[in-house]
Amino acid sequence: MESFERAKLDAHFAKIVSQFPTDRRVSSFLVTHLLPERPSFVRAVALMSDLRAVLPKPKSVTAAALRETEQIAPCDTLSRELFRDPDSALEYFEARAAGEDVVLLDVGGYFASSLNEVCERFSGRIVGVVEDTENGHRRYEGLSKIPCPVVSVARSPLKDPEDFLVGQSVVFSTEALMRGRGDILHGRPALVIGFGKLGSSIARLLHAKGVQVTVYDIDPVRRTQALSQGFAVARDRHDALAHSGLVLCATGALSLRGEDFPHLRNGAYVATVTSSEDELELAGLPEVYHRAQAGEGVTRYQTTGHFFYLLNGGNAVNFLHGASVGPFIFLVQAEILAGIRMLTRADLEVGMHEVDASDRAAIAATWLSYFNNR
Repeated sequence: MESFERAKLDAHFAKIVSQFPTDRRVSSFLVTHLLPERPSFVRAVALMSDLRAVLPKPKSVTAAALRETEQIAPCDTLSRELFRDPDSALEYFEARAAGEDVVLLDVGGYFASSLNEVCERFSGRIVGVVEDTENGHRRYEGLSKIPCPVVSVARSPLKDPEDFLVGQSVVFSTEALMRGRGDILHGRPALVIGFGKLGSSIARLLHAKGVQVTVYDIDPVRRTQALSQGFAVARDRHDALAHSGLVLCATGALSLRGEDFPHLRNGAYVATVTSSEDELELAGLPEVYHRAQAGEGVTRYQTTGHFFYLLNGGNAVNFLHGASVGPFIFLVQAEILAGIRMLTRADLEVGMHEVDASDRAAIAATWLSYFNNR
């Protein structure tokens, strides 16, 4: 970022922090993508809380952003395994924030698996969680017992611009990688697995490029939505895979299991909108398929009589080209800051919560004053 852009962004977040003062000081742990603009958001989190550690999302770390973030707070390695086991999760929190009131800022439900036991056994107190994504929202919502307040921004209207622009970046990166091999989108039937906000955005953008799009979703409501928007809806996933030259996985959960890959059409491209550990079951493939680089960001999987291409190793394809959604991401980050303020008020019951509409309106007004250039 140019220095004047960084100064404007820092001023924007300083204004947001002043609009949402916390009632008391808490410690925090932040899961985030470390993209070039992200240190400004990290600084804002550190202004509102005692930031004990930043946990960068794997596969989305920019070296310069990491160096800058390390000057703000310690950066620790993030993995599902770290927080899947309650003992390792508890050991981690005790080492960084023993006896403290803690807010967890999550992207993808990393803390969900062990949250109940951590809340019971931690020497301090888990004040609550702020979750950014639909995938993470479902992980917390699906807990048999939610042990603390969870503020979700995943379904906020302030996130709609980001979702649309992420869809654009996914289609852009997918097409760029295909063109690098001499292939194009046009004339290649596509299957979009998952018709949520991201999947529907991707489907519409592909359609606008002249691609014949089929949708598969396990939710019958979303299937009717896809039909109403003019898309073909697959009844059988394996049949749809066999007839698709491009498969875009946008569920935020497991889209393709190991047994699904042999059903892919020969030469099909597979891309995802999130990390491979969430969308794809790749662990068993090397036992059957030989892997080889087939171009920048493209891996060819081949076995006797069958081959397909996996983009960006199964990780979010748009991160190969920066995954930028412009300043609209700052709306969502500001809402996360508002979520911190909500949790410090200590008046939220356990369960799922959203940021108040009035706070969203204030965030939008502040954002417009900084980033609406007309």
